[in-house]
Amino acid sequence: MMTIDNYKFAGKKAIVRVDFNVPLDENGKIADDTRIRGAVPTLKHILAEGGALIIMSHMGKPKGKPAAKYSLGQIKDAVAAALGVPEVKFAPDCAKAKEAADALKAGEVLLLENLRFYPEEEGKPVGIDKEDPAYEAAKKEMKARQKDFAKVLASYADCYVMDAFGTAHRKHASTAVIADYFDADNKMLGYLMEKEVKAVDSVLSDIKRPFIAIMGGSKVSSKIGIIENLLGKVDKLILCGGMTYTFAKAHGGEIGESIVEMDKLDVALGVEELAKKNGVELVMAPDAIIADNFANDANTKVAPSNAIPAGWQGLDAGPEAQKRFAEAIKGCKTILWNGPAGVFEFDNFCGGSRAIGMAIAEATANGAFSLIGGGDSVACVNKFGLADKVSYISTGGGALLEAIEGKVLPGIAAIKGE
Repeated sequence: MMTIDNYKFAGKKAIVRVDFNVPLDENGKIADDTRIRGAVPTLKHILAEGGALIIMSHMGKPKGKPAAKYSLGQIKDAVAAALGVPEVKFAPDCAKAKEAADALKAGEVLLLENLRFYPEEEGKPVGIDKEDPAYEAAKKEMKARQKDFAKVLASYADCYVMDAFGTAHRKHASTAVIADYFDADNKMLGYLMEKEVKAVDSVLSDIKRPFIAIMGGSKVSSKIGIIENLLGKVDKLILCGGMTYTFAKAHGGEIGESIVEMDKLDVALGVEELAKKNGVELVMAPDAIIADNFANDANTKVAPSNAIPAGWQGLDAGPEAQKRFAEAIKGCKTILWNGPAGVFEFDNFCGGSRAIGMAIAEATANGAFSLIGGGDSVACVNKFGLADKVSYISTGGGALLEAIEGKVLPGIAAIKGE
């Protein structure tokens, strides 16, 4: 397999799939540039070697239609600053950028407009229900259109570099299908992808115990696959965030207005049974910081997670939960964190997430390998100033979880020819 260090970029145009799906504030300014910084080494290497650079990415979920709030034009100046170049040219239509790509000279950079302004990027039929008898025909037609779209993107460059780990679990036009239009000597993984794959291997292939995983977030359903998989690997598992209340409800608890998946109560009980069967220590929040409104300035108090009064909702792990989480993490040698313990975006409800982050930082200082993955978890460590106190911060959420589940990621398979 070709590597980025072995490829001769001089005089070549390289099209690079990055993950610049960065959060923007109400003024269109970047709130967290972690993903841009993650791609910089690959992009700078290509420029330094004498190549011309074509950057492509998605932003948000525009559902196959152009939308100003998702335009990558908003970040082109920030990308130029990150790369240390005077200008990043911008192609306002990613499927009609051939002329701009052909005119590109060595050392120059072209940023394509949001790939997801075209439904062909994701390759899913638009405006038709899966139950519709015509769906399969529409799906087949869209797959053909997806190949054509990928072929257009491929026509812009001499080589393809996949460096978007955050989307590597999707078989999209720009992450996997495009690779079919380059031979093995002209497609490769970028530095970020190589680092991400190595980080996952460090967790799965060289596990130092005790191994603890912290799974947060609002829904059990979105994490059930990874939770079940982890229960066969970890020694301890912390389940926190909104899913806490689904578990509490499964045991007949009162959870007030807290988020809950009523159709997943049996799943929650099944997770507990599997943990017990596998000898995994399952740690959950015994108490919560509850609020009378979903707002930072809401009235608050502490209550047992299974005895939340009507009109109130759990928005963060309580003080006892924070102690238990920290104690469970202490002494562990391999740590995986995906998902916050509460509504960390609100300063008054970030204590649980901060306690987890601080405990991970302390364990890392004592020799643990800590892997932080998923947008919210990354935002947490950045918010609390802990980015340099953990072993590795992954740019992928879903991709990281699927890799840890042992699934083949299409974005990697397409490069390796698997």
